[in-house]
Amino acid sequence: MYFYGVISQTVAANRKQTDGRQREQHHKRERRYKSEQRGTALSAQDNERTTDNERTTDNERTTGISVEALTSLNAPVSFWKGIPFGLQHVMAMFVANLAPIFIVASATKMTAEQSAAVIQSGLLVAGLGTCLQLYGAWRIGSKLPMVTGISFTYVAAAVAICADKGYGAVVGAVMVGGLLELVLGLTARYWRRFVPPIVSAIVVTSIGFSLLTVGATSFGGGDGAEDFGSWQNLTLGLISLVACLAFQLLMKGTAKQLSVLFGLIVGYVAAVCMGKVDFSGFTHLAIVSVPQFMPFRPEFDWGAIISLGLLYVVSSVEVLGDTAALTKVGLNRLPTERETAGAIAGDGLISSVSGLFGCLPLTSFAQNIGLVAMTKVVNRKVILSGGVILILASFVPAIAEVFNSLPQAVLGGCTIMMFGNIILSGFQMISEAGYSQRNITIAALSLTIGIGFTQVSDIFVHFPALFRQIFASNCIAVAFVVAVILNAVLPSEDHFLAAPKESADESNDESGNTEALQN
Repeated sequence: MYFYGVISQTVAANRKQTDGRQREQHHKRERRYKSEQRGTALSAQDNERTTDNERTTDNERTTGISVEALTSLNAPVSFWKGIPFGLQHVMAMFVANLAPIFIVASATKMTAEQSAAVIQSGLLVAGLGTCLQLYGAWRIGSKLPMVTGISFTYVAAAVAICADKGYGAVVGAVMVGGLLELVLGLTARYWRRFVPPIVSAIVVTSIGFSLLTVGATSFGGGDGAEDFGSWQNLTLGLISLVACLAFQLLMKGTAKQLSVLFGLIVGYVAAVCMGKVDFSGFTHLAIVSVPQFMPFRPEFDWGAIISLGLLYVVSSVEVLGDTAALTKVGLNRLPTERETAGAIAGDGLISSVSGLFGCLPLTSFAQNIGLVAMTKVVNRKVILSGGVILILASFVPAIAEVFNSLPQAVLGGCTIMMFGNIILSGFQMISEAGYSQRNITIAALSLTIGIGFTQVSDIFVHFPALFRQIFASNCIAVAFVVAVILNAVLPSEDHFLAAPKESADESNDESGNTEALQN
């Protein structure tokens, strides 16, 4: 027994010693593994840091500008080195800037010389407006990387005014309406609470719908064309549309922004091959010419002024959304009150100047906000180079003449796609505003009345002449006014969904009876 006890104690001691060695080896393995993992993580961080540095170095080697400078609002950047990025913004908005002018010029039967003069002016005021928004003066201008251009918002109303009063009435209304928007910008803090996101969404949606007939008319060959709807026009429109669509589907990143430009080039080449392009305007073309000041005599008609004035209010609402979107995607913050008010005031001032040059009103361009979202390039000096390029282009009449010789069907094929995107943007804004019962009611009634009633303009036949001139053919103005009224008079969402008192009492009685029966 004695030996048995000694042996047991020896075995137990050996087992305890073995267990201790195993635990110690296990702890060593754990420490070694953690050390290796820590080293791997540090190595990965070093590699990632090295990769980022390599990317920055590659970018600096390619463009001469660091990523930090491009993504900073006020970093010092050479004007010449920023030209490639500024040119990218010009290419993204070039067609959309001139298309409204071309559509209105064709609808009003302007001569080739008049149309070319207005197109030149469109380039000039777009460049001046961009510079004003970038750097501003006093409380005018947002001081943000905002690119401005001729707005589609006013196209349908301008065409309707031209048919009744002539283009001079449009020019006069543009000048007066711009001053109205300037005042709206300076007083934005007092009225912006009356325009919630759902009203802005309805405005954008109605703008898209108002342009559908404009795009379809261009697709067929243009208003009053002798060969309207011919197979040549429909073929050209289809070629341009398919080219736009294919480019947008096949390209990636910022290149997608150039789909409309690509469609115009393909359509223009096809039109040349089909003999549909008139080159007579290039015969006596000057190499350089100065944009004309006041090429049209302004006429101040109250109906035209009020009609476009309402659209200036609508445009101010659009600018609120554009400024918020720009600061969110480019600067990762909300806009200040000064930036929002300055953006609206800047659009108003440059729109009045645009009227002096016989052109249409301007606004901030969503295409360029999308470009900022993809590239994160927000440096003001970089965007300034784009504004200067637009100003210089306005002194080259050949650019205006190329666009002036463009067949309407080619433009129609490209603009149909643009107008469809505006409608979808409006639907997206309605979704972001929220599908509450109150918002659904406001959107449904506003769009139905705005679009439906203006399709049957005789419904306004017994209204005063001034009222008919403002609303009979202007679905944007009708939808906006209805949306503002509904937003003001409808109860809040809590009251909107609240159950009637009687039904609530009945519900309480029923629940009490149920409890009594259960007891």
